[in-house]
Amino acid sequence: MATRYACPMAGGATPMMQQYLSLKGEAGDCLLFYRMGDFFELFFEDARVAAGVLDIALTSRGEHDGQPVPMCGVPVHSAESYLARLIKAGCRVAIAEQVETPEEAKARAKREGLPSSKVLVARDIVRFVTAGTLTEEALLEPRRANMLAAVCELRGSVGIAACDISTGRMELEECAPDALPAALARIGASELVAPEGWPAAPDAIPRPASDFASDDGAARLKAIHGTSTLDGFGSFTRAMLAAAAGLVAYLDHAGRGTLPFLLPPVARASDAALAMDEATRTSLEILTAQDGGRAGSLAAAVDRCSTGAGARLLAEDLSAPLRDRAAIEQRLALVAFLHDDPILRADLREVLRALPDIGRALGRIVAGRGSPRDLGQVRDGLVEARRVRDFLQASDERPALLDRLLPDMGGHGALTDLLGRALVPSPPTERQGGGYIAAGYDAALDELRDVSGNARRAIAALEGRYREETDTPSLKIKHNGVLGYFIEVPAKHGDKLMAADSGFTHRQTMANAVRFNSLKLHEEASRISEAGGRALAAEEAHFEELVEAVVTARQAIAATAAALARLDVGAGQAERAAEGGWARPEIAEARCLEIEGGRHPVVEAALAKSGERFVANDCTLGETDRLWLIGGPNMGGKSTFLRQNALIVLLAQAGGYVPASRAKIGLVDRLFSRVGASDNLARGRSTFMVEMVETAAILSQATEDSFVILDEVGRGTSTYDGLALAWAVVEAVHETNRARCLFATHYHELSRLAETCDSLSLHHVRAREWKGELVLLHELAEGPADRSYGLAVAKLAGVPQPVVKRAKSVLDKLEKGRAETGGLAAGLGELPLFAAAAEAEEEECDLLREKLSATDVDALSPREALELLYELKREAGTG
Repeated sequence: MATRYACPMAGGATPMMQQYLSLKGEAGDCLLFYRMGDFFELFFEDARVAAGVLDIALTSRGEHDGQPVPMCGVPVHSAESYLARLIKAGCRVAIAEQVETPEEAKARAKREGLPSSKVLVARDIVRFVTAGTLTEEALLEPRRANMLAAVCELRGSVGIAACDISTGRMELEECAPDALPAALARIGASELVAPEGWPAAPDAIPRPASDFASDDGAARLKAIHGTSTLDGFGSFTRAMLAAAAGLVAYLDHAGRGTLPFLLPPVARASDAALAMDEATRTSLEILTAQDGGRAGSLAAAVDRCSTGAGARLLAEDLSAPLRDRAAIEQRLALVAFLHDDPILRADLREVLRALPDIGRALGRIVAGRGSPRDLGQVRDGLVEARRVRDFLQASDERPALLDRLLPDMGGHGALTDLLGRALVPSPPTERQGGGYIAAGYDAALDELRDVSGNARRAIAALEGRYREETDTPSLKIKHNGVLGYFIEVPAKHGDKLMAADSGFTHRQTMANAVRFNSLKLHEEASRISEAGGRALAAEEAHFEELVEAVVTARQAIAATAAALARLDVGAGQAERAAEGGWARPEIAEARCLEIEGGRHPVVEAALAKSGERFVANDCTLGETDRLWLIGGPNMGGKSTFLRQNALIVLLAQAGGYVPASRAKIGLVDRLFSRVGASDNLARGRSTFMVEMVETAAILSQATEDSFVILDEVGRGTSTYDGLALAWAVVEAVHETNRARCLFATHYHELSRLAETCDSLSLHHVRAREWKGELVLLHELAEGPADRSYGLAVAKLAGVPQPVVKRAKSVLDKLEKGRAETGGLAAGLGELPLFAAAAEAEEEECDLLREKLSATDVDALSPREALELLYELKREAGTG
């Protein structure tokens, strides 16, 4: 959170509050979860913030400086769910745990010569929980990557380091300062870190500028990966290494000296991906819809992946489509291989659906937050990966990408054998209670379990014997965490066991029961306790050994996880293509865009749910018609047509099939979308200002290899200004940028540009009026639109009939004046005001009513009736 919370001074505070305030000073802007027994407590402003976000009770505890101390708390056992809500609300949390036991605190007090009652159990911040540093399964979205990014500027270039610590993926790149917003939009980081005071990233978490030293970045990366050079990982610039230094320093700070799982960094070339700015990503709703959710986005409409890892990789593909034709073709070949063999695809998807998320399980294990269940997920995932490899290897004519993936899906025989022998089939999430090491793995552990089990059986037998000896059928031997094992009888039988020669020792008297101990019970309880403790220690030692084995093989396991994810993306893309009748696109070097039967994947899916059919349309952009000027009515499908062609380009370069019957696409370097109305009032930008900023970006950045969609440029200002701007923008795109472009407009005057712009082609979406109603055909046709049908759309939208009629009379005057004088507003001065016009129309209606009332309809001959009807039409102004 950006808010800095007030931290009271410690003077005069109790020892506990002094300890809390000291830790709060370290926590800074983070909410402090202060461990007290079975609860994490929060105090002062932290408590007020947390209580508001979590909707829990705000109480108080004692006083500080004469004022009650606000307090709230959450149970330790369910803390993850509360953390998830706090992180989602934008908070950051510091976890302060007890780092010694009460016994150790008492021993420390004795060494220091202090009364044990005056010594607090030591606590320390063990971890900072922030949006970008999550690894817990409950805190992460399975189908969405969780990126953390660090940025800094060095010698005129910006370095970016990004990682997902839940899987270890790390990328470094360098870009120009003006390209930073687009790069950050592509990464979609949950958390951004930057040097203090750097104006280019005002919303980032500020960190000391000294953290961003390129030499430190190189040294830290070498140390993490145990190498003397980074050359084997790629070529990294000083700006990239400076950003990496800031990223690793922040991770070190968040983990309190324990770094999470990081794979070797990958250098990303700035021109490797199809470039899209933030406005374009928002307009096309690639990963999220306009409301911020996933439903209604391109990713949701395309995603048929069987695993969370596959869905995350698909989202990455859609966010950064390729520009390398060979790499695109390799992905397409994998999709085609699985598309053309539905039986193989179905078998593969069935296996993939059973896969655990081994990438994230590995991340937790390497970060020191792993559980026996995570070890079991790694074991099960590696076993299934080998199964996938074996049946795919039997396939003929495998694509090159699949042949590259197969070796990464095997080679873990020794590790899977070890994990298979060591772990029970379904290991628990918690390791404190043991029970996750399989029987037969360790003979000594099995013996300890036998001793413990025999002692429990002995206790059960002892209970039966004591019942007989005391003639007390209700006698029971119980156990709790405070007393351990004890004998309990109802209060009315207590005196019987109180006798001096009974062999029972009194321990506790309660309202309805009396509790005792016995020498034999103490012996058996000691056997259980000793054997159980030793068994837990043995299991813990085995757990650490298994973790070490997994950590040693972490890069190979991560490669297996990545190969399975890529295979899942290919299978999911093939499934989506088969499901929707999508086509494999032809990727061409020429600057072309040939789409036959193109559809919008999101709109088509929405229509299908209501039983409606999407109307497909063609689009052909080439050297002689690379700019289409598209007119027609609102709601006629212009914006949908623009977006669907942009999405088809994006899907093709991401390496997937496209929603069309045929597609030939020349590689696109940048994709621009200026569609829809929006404002940014927080930054002082009106709707029209936002439109002009986005248009300016297109005109300054688009190249001959770009694809541009523009909708209603100029609508946010006066008619003359808007028309002039739209005219100039069309000319600039045609003559200067020379990009492939779809330009939708209501300015009919722009059709005149076809006379001077050789590569401009006129088109319109078709509509018809039938019996006074507008029928939208959603079909694209050649030639300019005859009119905009704006009044018909207004009527369709429910605009009151008097207003529509008034608009019709104004439109008639406008068109008459323009035809006679060429002036758009000519003749408007003769128009009466709305109220006067309505009154005049009402008077005309009264005259017509009087005439009709005075007419004897039954006395009219057919000819007279027809003449009267013509007369009435003339008087009504409709003849």
